Amino acid sequence: MAVAATVDDESRRIVTEREPRVDLVVGPELLAPQRYEGDQGGDPDFRRTPEQQRAYEELLDGADALFGVPDDDPAALARAVRANPRLRWVHTMAAGGGQSVRAARLTDEELQRVAFTTSAGVHGTPLAEFALLGLLAGAKRLPRLQADSAARTWPERWLMGQLAEQTVLVVGLGGIGAEVARLLSALGTTVLGASRHGRPVDGVDEVVTTDGLVGAAARADAVVVTLPGTPGTKGLLGADFFAALRPGVTFVNVGRGTVVDEDALVAALDDGTVGFAALDVVAREPLEPGSPLWDRPDVLVSPHTAAGSPSLDHRIAELFADNATRLLDGRELRNRVDVVEFY
Repeated sequence: MAVAATVDDESRRIVTEREPRVDLVVGPELLAPQRYEGDQGGDPDFRRTPEQQRAYEELLDGADALFGVPDDDPAALARAVRANPRLRWVHTMAAGGGQSVRAARLTDEELQRVAFTTSAGVHGTPLAEFALLGLLAGAKRLPRLQADSAARTWPERWLMGQLAEQTVLVVGLGGIGAEVARLLSALGTTVLGASRHGRPVDGVDEVVTTDGLVGAAARADAVVVTLPGTPGTKGLLGADFFAALRPGVTFVNVGRGTVVDEDALVAALDDGTVGFAALDVVAREPLEPGSPLWDRPDVLVSPHTAAGSPSLDHRIAELFADNATRLLDGRELRNRVDVVEFY
């Protein structure tokens, strides 16, 4: 198995200790160096020499499995799949790694020959904590507190919201959404959940299908989006969804920016339907300098970094090691990419 992406020494040690049957091949000098702990992408200025590029591709082409998408590049992934008939499995570092697989435009035969898995689930706790940050900031009216503090104003006492008295709609009930629901349930929040399947989830008081989103929106004090970016979720939360919300709702997105119609979101912020938004993701990243989402006191922008933590790479390594054991034992892999919907 070859390391195709930037990971630290400890992550590699975790894999080989947890699954000693794995021969984990790595060329550290062929991978972008990490600039800081947990830097999955590595130094963006890193460039291989032609000789190093050949060595890197030879390493990938001799492996039965890849730990990471080569250079996080769909074209490089397609090249590796087509150049290596031995390749059986590729593990993507991202929770939404299915989109890299889709972008590689592999044939049906290639998608059947190679198993693809994602790191879904390992990001649940940090993303749920960011969602909680956004919900609390909205409930406690953080922009007003910051404005009063900056103006050195001590106003008369005013009322803050309590999550224990609110109803929060969690859109998407995968690993991240389930963790959000667990935290909110512990705080006494009433949790509505929306998913394609509509099945019960622990911590969720009521589950609706995505067809019932607009109706659920009318009952929510806050919304948390955790959906992946797929053709089926693109623009799912549009003008009709925002029109159904009550005034002053808190809106948090820790899924993918493409799920949200940003023009509709901005309009909802302008008219007060959305009182506060916390966005770890946007439709086009990096957020363009001219975006109306900048410079708004009622919007908190995070540069798609809420999932990061010093232990993230190590949790991904543990997942990879478990799947390596499953592969070697002929068992079903965890987080297998659906090669129809690519999530």
